[in-house]
Amino acid sequence: MARRRDFTIFSLSFLDVMSCGFGATILLYLILDHRQEMDTRQKSSALRGEVAFLEREVKEGTVDLAELRNTLSMVDDSLAEANGRSRQILAQIAERRDETAEGKDDTLAQREHVNRLKTDLKQLEENNERLRAEGEKQRGQDVRQFQGDGDRQYLTGLKLGGRRILVLLDRSASMLDYSLVNVIRLRNMPAPVQLRSAKWQRAVATVDWLSTQLPEGSQYQIYSFNTRAEPVVEGSAGKWLQVADREQLNGAIARLQQLVPAEGTSLANAFEVASKLSPAPDNIYLITDGLPTQGATGPSGPKVSGRDRQRLFNQALEKLPKGIPVNVILAPMEGDPMAASALWQLAISTRGAFLAPARDWP
Repeated sequence: MARRRDFTIFSLSFLDVMSCGFGATILLYLILDHRQEMDTRQKSSALRGEVAFLEREVKEGTVDLAELRNTLSMVDDSLAEANGRSRQILAQIAERRDETAEGKDDTLAQREHVNRLKTDLKQLEENNERLRAEGEKQRGQDVRQFQGDGDRQYLTGLKLGGRRILVLLDRSASMLDYSLVNVIRLRNMPAPVQLRSAKWQRAVATVDWLSTQLPEGSQYQIYSFNTRAEPVVEGSAGKWLQVADREQLNGAIARLQQLVPAEGTSLANAFEVASKLSPAPDNIYLITDGLPTQGATGPSGPKVSGRDRQRLFNQALEKLPKGIPVNVILAPMEGDPMAASALWQLAISTRGAFLAPARDWP
């Protein structure tokens, strides 16, 4: 018996139909215009490129914006600092203005003060000129300059006057010191040590001070005496020297500073000098430390008592010219209690002055 054919939907006729439909579809696709789609794709690609470019610009702009914000913040800080500095400067300017205003007042005060000082200075100069003029009138008071210890001025009661002034300086061994023990000790020492003894230096300084007080128009003579009397200026024995000759006067003081005290004391020989000077002196200054230990000649024995010294002093007075003031400057020696009384009576009787100054004088 014949085999029956199976029925299937995918028979040749169905495939044909499907093929025809697919072909129709392809035909339709081919018939349609595809240019619009291509333009759309091209435009879409161009837009995507532009979008990418804009996105990059946006990113760069974002970075630049951040930098600008930072810069703006820095500018704000700088501006704030500048404002603060400006206020500070304005405050300083105001302060300077105030100070300038005060300075103007101070300047005016200073000018007034300077003017007052100038006025005072002018008055002082006028006073100096007046004092200088007065000093010229009394120039004899300043023939030489002398400064005591500390440049002190002393009220001495001594006033040098007269036209011929005689200074007698005792340079016996006792002028080395105020005590007998030290005199004996220093007498055996070298001459430089003796010259530095305080008592002798004081005696020399006294003569130096007297030389500064000599009237300029007067005459003078300086003698040192121990057992004999000799002029300080060599070759001037019996002669008067001119005070106006300052070089000679300075030389006399310099020579006196080289003399060394030695030997005994003969006041008679010192007073004999006054009697031999011609014309006679009208003022005598005697610088000594006590009564004499011998007369015109040597001592009569190894020892001299107080009574002997008084007797020798009285003998010396016989050689003193009458009517001449004797001014005594005493540096008392121990063991000679009668010296102060006897010499004081000499000064009073001759209308002279008696001075026993402190040990730091002159």
